[in-house]
Amino acid sequence: MAYILPNLSPTLIQPKDKSSSATALPPPPPSLVSTSTMKLEQLPLVGVVQVHRISGVQDKKNDQRNDFYVNLGLAVRTLREDLPLIFTKDLNYDIYRDDITFRDPLNTFTGIENYKTIFWALRFHGRILFRDISLEVLRVWQPSENMILIRWNLRGVPRVPWEAKGQFQGTSRYKLDRNGKIYEHKVDNLAFNFPRSLKPAASVLDLVVACPATPNPTFMWGPVDARSNSWVEFYRAVTESLDRENLVISQDCLAACS
Repeated sequence: MAYILPNLSPTLIQPKDKSSSATALPPPPPSLVSTSTMKLEQLPLVGVVQVHRISGVQDKKNDQRNDFYVNLGLAVRTLREDLPLIFTKDLNYDIYRDDITFRDPLNTFTGIENYKTIFWALRFHGRILFRDISLEVLRVWQPSENMILIRWNLRGVPRVPWEAKGQFQGTSRYKLDRNGKIYEHKVDNLAFNFPRSLKPAASVLDLVVACPATPNPTFMWGPVDARSNSWVEFYRAVTESLDRENLVISQDCLAACS
């Protein structure tokens, strides 16, 4: 026995470890490890980029909506302040676009310069033809988000002695773009529809034409003379001022081109 023990191999004496005896799996190839790691690293980055892109678009839309409401409130406040003073001071044109279009039942004008000329002509000819002329804002409301309606009443005392004080009402419709800037101003229900001929007054007494109560604006007149009427002359003078302005611009363009 003493002879056998020293000659036994150490591997025979060493106890077997069950865990170490299990077959070990070979390590994955380096290329597979690097590829999978790269994909795992890229996936979160793509998600972050998409989230940032979506949030950026949403923030831009929110900013645009905020600008719209800010400009809308500014437009309403400016119109309330400007319209009653159109015969004494110029408007604040910051709320309008440069390509604004003005419409009434007979004419259409486009461009901020024409728009400025309209209100200059109202002030200039209003002082010439009337001893007193004023506009009163009766109501301001919004039938839709991108439209402002203003109902107003215009009163005037002509300078000619045979015409008494007259007045009429109308509406101004302002359309706004997605930035809250006014791009169209349409005037409805003008009392004088020039060149329609006016019926002569039956006498020198006041002639009042009354319309029944309706949702649409109505108007009233003072005495009317078939041959001459300050309101008609007023409207004609304003439109002729625009025609002359456009003629001067056309002549300047021709001179520059030649």
